[in-house]
Amino acid sequence: MTDGRPAFDAAGIGAVVTGAGHGIGAALVRALTEAGARVVVNDLDPDAAHAVAAELGAHAVPGDAASAEGVAALIGAARAHLGAVDLYCANAGVATTGGPDAAPAAWEQAWQVNVLGHVRASELLLPDWLERGSGRFLATVSAAGLLTMLGSAPYAVTKHAALAYAEWLSATYRHRGVQVHALCPQGVRTRMLDDTGEHGQVLLAPTAIEPAEVAEAALRGMAAGEFLILPHPEVADYYAARATAPDRWLHGMNRLQRQIEARQETR
Repeated sequence: MTDGRPAFDAAGIGAVVTGAGHGIGAALVRALTEAGARVVVNDLDPDAAHAVAAELGAHAVPGDAASAEGVAALIGAARAHLGAVDLYCANAGVATTGGPDAAPAAWEQAWQVNVLGHVRASELLLPDWLERGSGRFLATVSAAGLLTMLGSAPYAVTKHAALAYAEWLSATYRHRGVQVHALCPQGVRTRMLDDTGEHGQVLLAPTAIEPAEVAEAALRGMAAGEFLILPHPEVADYYAARATAPDRWLHGMNRLQRQIEARQETR
């Protein structure tokens, strides 16, 4: 037991990892299988899902991890293969640049994948978890959910919502054996970082870490019973500054925004 909560031992558990064809998701699959878990690999790209599963001795269930139909199909297939889902890693995410000018379709996609994918999965998983008094939900939120992400309003806003939903799940169900974790890295050397443009290169690239480091932090955090899992420990200080001195924090973020704009103007 850890602080009154069940300790995490991956050996033998049934786990699902969404968005697992690349990056953090693939690293989570590797870390979990090496720890003895039986893992279902989900990705919208079937070739990527099958490649990761074949390499790591896992089971591929490609498909959509956001829509109601896609989530139901994934969890149904996972239960058929695993018997039960003990850990659900809601890792799939999309990052769209822009602000109010971002296309409505971009806002809708971010909402569906970054938020409703988590809601829909938990809706299907909770009845079984509550009946047996155990279950674990790991949401890949990113530090953007604690702070913000300049240059990408849809990403920042929906990651805030993903964090809020994970908090709600934890506050509501932890006394009934459901453990919830919010994995909140900053920059990670993935394809998503490559797509963030100038803002990502200035804000995230200098301190970016490897996906394997994020996965290792996730397993450590689950073992310690932590809700917030911070692969970049300095994020805790940024989060505290945001909460206790919001005007100062916003001034600092705006200064970074002006620096990025100045860089763009000189090109």
